[in-house]
Amino acid sequence: MAHIIVVGNEKGGSGKSTTSMHVATALCRSGFRVGGLDLDLRQRSFGRYVENRLAYLARTGLNLPSPDYRPLAEIDPALLAPAENAFDRRLSDAVVALEGVCDFIIIDCPGSHTRLSQVAHSLADTLITPLNDSFVDFDLLAHVDAETGKVQGPSIYSEMVWNARQLRAKAGLKPIDWIVVRNRLGAQQMINKKKVGSALEDLSRRIGFRVAPGFSERVIFRELFPRGLTVMDLKDTGVDTLNLSNIAARQEVRDLLRELRLPGVDGGPAAA
Repeated sequence: MAHIIVVGNEKGGSGKSTTSMHVATALCRSGFRVGGLDLDLRQRSFGRYVENRLAYLARTGLNLPSPDYRPLAEIDPALLAPAENAFDRRLSDAVVALEGVCDFIIIDCPGSHTRLSQVAHSLADTLITPLNDSFVDFDLLAHVDAETGKVQGPSIYSEMVWNARQLRAKAGLKPIDWIVVRNRLGAQQMINKKKVGSALEDLSRRIGFRVAPGFSERVIFRELFPRGLTVMDLKDTGVDTLNLSNIAARQEVRDLLRELRLPGVDGGPAAA
């Protein structure tokens, strides 16, 4: 069965789609078969990213490894069982269709609480939660005492992950490997960065996730979206010399992939 990677939290602008696309492409470039689903049915940033990529490849004649992205198919209401949820069925059918042909399935969730996102979290073998490095985003995971900086308790998103873990346990599935990824780590505001880091480490021990560095704020990530490219593709598109920022961005992707500890991937456990 395919290993399911869910990228989610309940806040927009944290880098979920950028993370989804770069992890998907990095896995493809490592020789894995990767499927992709986008559960933000309105904005579809991950889906648009892949569509832009396919259009660029068709226009240029290049052949770059790419994820097998599939939109969620509509379901004829007449085919639903009594009391069956149409969104559940759409997601289930999409996952089943990809499981037989993929090593990994990456599911990008919307930046809000939806039925699709809730179900997807219960399917996750690996959960990636990108987080901007601020207490505004941290509040999604836990509440912090304003005076002491101490974590007071889990917040709404952490509770949803807990519920997903409970569902998996009842179904006899292996636990979710949850990684909180710190995106947009700037060189400035060192005091705030240390406070966020300390709070994350404290919370990670209490509710069971790992912390990993993600992507810095770099123009290159935004510039590549219209062509559907990632920093891993630059050499193949005629960029002979990478500047220091591009090299650093590419290393960030490699470091994140290693931190995920995915089965069969360099640095991860052996494939089953």
